[in-house]
Amino acid sequence: MSKFARSPTTAAPRGPVTTTGTAATFEGGPAHSRDAKSDLFLLAAVNMVGESGFYESAGDRDDRFRALVHTVTRQDPDWVARFVPYLRGEMNMRSAAVVVAAESALARRGGTDREATVPVRRMVADALLRADEPAEFLAYWRQRTGKVTLPGGVQRGLADAVQRLYTEKAALKYDGGASAWRMADVVALAKPHPREPWQADLFDYLADRRWRRDTVRVTDRLPVLSAYRAALALPEAERRAYFLADPGRLAEAGMTWEQLSGLGPMDADAWTAVIPSMGLMALTRNLRNLDEAGVGDEVAAGVGARLADPEEVRRSRQLPYRFLSAYRAAPSLRWGHPLERALAASTANIPALPGRTLVLVDTSGSMGQRVSARSAVRHVDVGALFGVALAARGCEVDLVGFATDSFTHPLDKAGSVLRQTEAFCARIGEVGHGTRIIEALRSAYRGQDRVVVISDMQTFAPAASAGPTASTVSTALPPQVPLFGVNTAGCAASAIDTATPNRYEIAGFSDKLFTMVALLTRGRDAGWPWEQAD
Repeated sequence: MSKFARSPTTAAPRGPVTTTGTAATFEGGPAHSRDAKSDLFLLAAVNMVGESGFYESAGDRDDRFRALVHTVTRQDPDWVARFVPYLRGEMNMRSAAVVVAAESALARRGGTDREATVPVRRMVADALLRADEPAEFLAYWRQRTGKVTLPGGVQRGLADAVQRLYTEKAALKYDGGASAWRMADVVALAKPHPREPWQADLFDYLADRRWRRDTVRVTDRLPVLSAYRAALALPEAERRAYFLADPGRLAEAGMTWEQLSGLGPMDADAWTAVIPSMGLMALTRNLRNLDEAGVGDEVAAGVGARLADPEEVRRSRQLPYRFLSAYRAAPSLRWGHPLERALAASTANIPALPGRTLVLVDTSGSMGQRVSARSAVRHVDVGALFGVALAARGCEVDLVGFATDSFTHPLDKAGSVLRQTEAFCARIGEVGHGTRIIEALRSAYRGQDRVVVISDMQTFAPAASAGPTASTVSTALPPQVPLFGVNTAGCAASAIDTATPNRYEIAGFSDKLFTMVALLTRGRDAGWPWEQAD
C-alpha cells in the first residue's frame, strides 16, 4: 500500500453503545437516548435486581429491565443468549443473568424477528454457575408465570445446570430447610439424568429430605453425606469436640463455618479448624471475625496467602469492591497487604494506558447510593477504586472528584490502592452535592490524552459560566480527545452522546469494563465484549 495515498485523517474508533436521540437527565441536563441493546447492556451490568436506584424505584427499574430484555430478544435473540454467559461469568452479575435468561426465554415464546441459533437450553444453563441458582431461576419463573410447568428448552437448560452443579457439598451448603424452593423441587421439575450413579443417589437423598420421608437414603456412594450423618449421630454435646479433634473431618463431612457455629462458639480453635474448608469469599467476609476470635498469626498468614493468590481470587468471582469492603471491616493491619494483592488480582484487566489520563469521579449525592442493600460500598467508592487502580497500573492519572465544584486528589503510583481510595473518599462532601459534569470537564481538562468520567451520568444543565461552547458533556472537550463515560447506574438517559466521534460509554462493577477502553485506546473498534476477537 502506498504510504502517500492514505487519508489525511483517521476515523475515530467506534464503541458498541449507540445513542439515537436527545433526552434529558433526571436532573434536567442535556442527555441522549440509546438503542435497546445499549440500554440493556448498561443496565444489566450494574443492576442488582429488586433494588431501588437513586432515581428509580425497584419496581420501575425492574419493569424497564424486563421490557428491554423482551425488546432485544425480539430483535436479536442470539445477541441476548451470548450476552448471558458474559454477564454471569465475566461481569459476575448473578441475579441479572437469571432475569435476562428467564425473560428472554419468555420473549421467544411470542416470536422473534430473526431465527435464533443459540437454543434456550444453552442460554438458561449458561446463566447458572452456582448450585443455589437453579432454584433461584425456578422461583423467578414461578413468580413471573404463575406456573410450575417448564417449557422444553428451559427444563433442559435447568437439567444441564443441575447435572453440573449438584454435588454432596452443594447439597449441604445450599439445600436449607427454610428455602421456599429446594434442590429436590428443581430435580423434580427439570428431570435431569444423573451424570454418575452417585448423583442418582444424591437426588434420592434430596427428595427424601424435601418430603420428610421416614427414611433418608444415604448410600456408600455418598461419602460426604455419610460422614456428615455419622457426625450428627453423635450426642450433640460431643459434635464440636469431634470436629475440632481432627479438622480434616470438617472437609470430609462438608461442614461449613455456619454449620460449625451452630455447635458452639466460633473461637480461635473453631476458626482454625474450619478455615481450610472455607472458600475465599467466605474468608474475605469473615476477616474481622477471625481477628475478634484471636486467630494466630500463622493461621492468618495462610489466609493471607490465599487472598494474595491470583488463581484463588479468580475462582472466587468476587467484584473488586468486595476487597475494599473487607479492608474497611477488618481492623487488623495484617490483612492490608493480602487484600491489596487480592485487589490487584481482581483488577488485572485494567490496562496501562499510554500518556496522561484525567479521571473524574462523581461525588454527588446520588453517588452515595450503596451498590446493593447488603453492601456498605457506595457507587462513589467504586469510582474512586477504579481511578486509583488505574494509576497503580503505571498510568499518569490526574484524579479529580466533582459535584457542584471539584477537587484534585494527589496520587502515589507506588502507594496502596486501598489506602489512597480511602483518602479520596474521606474528601467526599467537600464540593457540594449536585452533578455538574460539564463544568468539571471544563475546569479539570489540561491537555490530557483522554478523559474517564465515572458517574451515574445524571448531570445538571450547564451553568452560564460554562460558556456557550460547552452546552453538552460531549462538546465540553476538544473533539479529538477520547471521553469514556463509566456509567454506574444504567439510567435510561445519559449525558454521553456516543454518536459523536471519540465519545464512549461503558458500565459495570468488574474490571472487565476496561476491556473496551484498552481496545479503543489502541485505535481499534470495540464491539460487544463477548463478540470481540482477541
